[in-house]
Amino acid sequence: MKADASGKSLPQALSQSALASSRPTAASFGPTESVEDTQLSEPGAVRKKKMTATRGEVPHEHVEAALGAGRDALLRMQSVEGWWKGELETNVTIDAEDLLLRQFLGIRTEVQTDTTATWIRSRQRDDGTWAKYAGGPPDLSSTVEAYLALRLAGDPPDAAHMRAATSFVRAAGGLGATRVFTRIWLALSGLWEWEKLPVLPPEIVLLPRFVPLNVYDFACWARQTIVAVSVVGAHRPARPLPMDLAELVVASGGASKPPVSVRTWAGRFELLDRALHHYERHPVRSLRRLALARAERWIIERQEADGSWGGIQPPWVYSLMALHLQGYALDDPVMRAGFEGLERFTIADASGRRIEACQSPVWDTALALNALSDAGVEATDPAISKAEAWLVREEISVRGDWAVRRPDLAPGGWAFEFHNDHYPDIDDTAEVLLALSRVHSAPEPSGLRAAGNATCRPSTTESEDAISRGVAWVLGMQSRDGGWAAFDADNTRTLCTKLSFCDFGELIDPPSADVTAHVVEMLATFGRRGVALDRGVAWLLDAQEDDGSWFGRWGANYVYGTGHVVPALVSAGLPVGHPAIRRAVVWLEKHQNVDGGWGEDLRSYEDVSWRGRGESTPSQTAWALLALIAVGERSQVMSHGVQWLVEAQSSDGTWDEPQFTGTGFPGDFYINYHLYRQVFPVMALGRYLRSRGATDG
Repeated sequence: MKADASGKSLPQALSQSALASSRPTAASFGPTESVEDTQLSEPGAVRKKKMTATRGEVPHEHVEAALGAGRDALLRMQSVEGWWKGELETNVTIDAEDLLLRQFLGIRTEVQTDTTATWIRSRQRDDGTWAKYAGGPPDLSSTVEAYLALRLAGDPPDAAHMRAATSFVRAAGGLGATRVFTRIWLALSGLWEWEKLPVLPPEIVLLPRFVPLNVYDFACWARQTIVAVSVVGAHRPARPLPMDLAELVVASGGASKPPVSVRTWAGRFELLDRALHHYERHPVRSLRRLALARAERWIIERQEADGSWGGIQPPWVYSLMALHLQGYALDDPVMRAGFEGLERFTIADASGRRIEACQSPVWDTALALNALSDAGVEATDPAISKAEAWLVREEISVRGDWAVRRPDLAPGGWAFEFHNDHYPDIDDTAEVLLALSRVHSAPEPSGLRAAGNATCRPSTTESEDAISRGVAWVLGMQSRDGGWAAFDADNTRTLCTKLSFCDFGELIDPPSADVTAHVVEMLATFGRRGVALDRGVAWLLDAQEDDGSWFGRWGANYVYGTGHVVPALVSAGLPVGHPAIRRAVVWLEKHQNVDGGWGEDLRSYEDVSWRGRGESTPSQTAWALLALIAVGERSQVMSHGVQWLVEAQSSDGTWDEPQFTGTGFPGDFYINYHLYRQVFPVMALGRYLRSRGATDG
């Protein structure tokens, strides 16, 4: 799958002697400070202090060598079709639920079970628990789902690793304390009573769009999930497993919950849940039939070309179950396409079998193009031409659910995945447009089109038309408050977040600082100055935290938000001496680790004491450097950060990053984007050298 990068044109500034030089060591840079061993068990554990040791600027030849090696490694990762795609690593609930789905449908095989169990066991920690992300605190629901999958695989409950998990689960409250979606899986397996679960009836699909709690009040990822789950819940299936989980049950003690006042939202929604339970026992049959038929059609209409739903795992598995319960045979074309698609999301290697919750080729390719441009790779390079052509072909030309709030807006833009035409992504579109702006106007490499190469560059007109449509679509997706969200405009109604049924993460898609920053930078790059850009800048300035940072919705976390907002504001013309930018720079400088890098633990989403604190990582260090480079910093803070990136690089030109630095749902679901560790350091090193005049533009 990996393309051979040999023979590619390289920027003259990165000489062959520099590329062939040995990796520099800490001694190459003169005096350094010692870094004490730290653990991340408590917020203050990562010690930071103002650096006082004398440090010179990192020798250019060392940075050039690191950049050249990183660039070449990134080129080697390109597919022959022109795209890049790193693994999206998530927690083991995805893998456990895949086994539970196959068990429910009667298609689980011994090989799938054994190899998946191998992977799940490999992620268990010494205390017997599983977490939402590498290095995170123990998570009850993740541990219960992993435990159940291992029981399916035949692991006896009295095995040492299972006893350790049991001890944690019982201490944390047992099965009854897990999230609603974990208990749904237990109910499907005959291990929990449907009556004890909150109700969300399929009649929700019948609510008109102006009525609160209609499906379009939910974010796209949530609406796809709840429509399918509402169908499953209406059938209330239970296919008992050949075991129970009595060892995980903790007696409630019989204490009843105190009544909640109906003057509060909690009380009102508790009353609503009671009413829905009553309705679920005695639904209006004609209305239920209509709702199930409408929901079934809604699900079918949104299946993507690759068999997925939304290109993500949660609605995918529930949609397959919902359609099966509606009478679709396993060999029905819709079902068959769904299972074939899941196979393409499956990774099997020496570590075991695991499922990607999503795939990110468009996002990764746009980031890779921008990184290679920063590294000095010319736009006429065949690798760039193939990537540009692939991206232009991936433009979405059909209407999706976004048109509910923007019915007069023409389609355009790009999705995150190979196939997700119903949900183009504003963030991806902005990044793709930035990439295309840097490569589409360059002359075509000689001989490509004449040779009839299927991956030759698109014509200038094709690229320009795609860019024009993409910019227009992004402008039309600006929310009323001036910011931009990921998938929808004005998806800000919070009422649905009060439902007790919905405890599985973010439910709405309001504007965020990181997405708005990417759009602002893109508009500034294309010279689209005007009301939309001004409103976006104003939104960003208003969203700055009191400490000078910005919240990162889709990346971890304040380092991500700040690292992307600052370059955007500078691109938009804000002076580098502006108070908002200076406060952000001070915040970044204060949160540099003593080893020179930056890191932020994902606990910062729930505990403010973790803001900007964590083990140094390549991606987060690069984000901080991108902000400092944008404002023209020339400080020991900058040099120390660059030094950290150079020293952290492996001999093959890659960086290692076991930490999760991507965010799906803050507080609930996180991602390790395996390409982040490569593209962002290459970006940062390239821009650093260019800012020093050491590379060509």
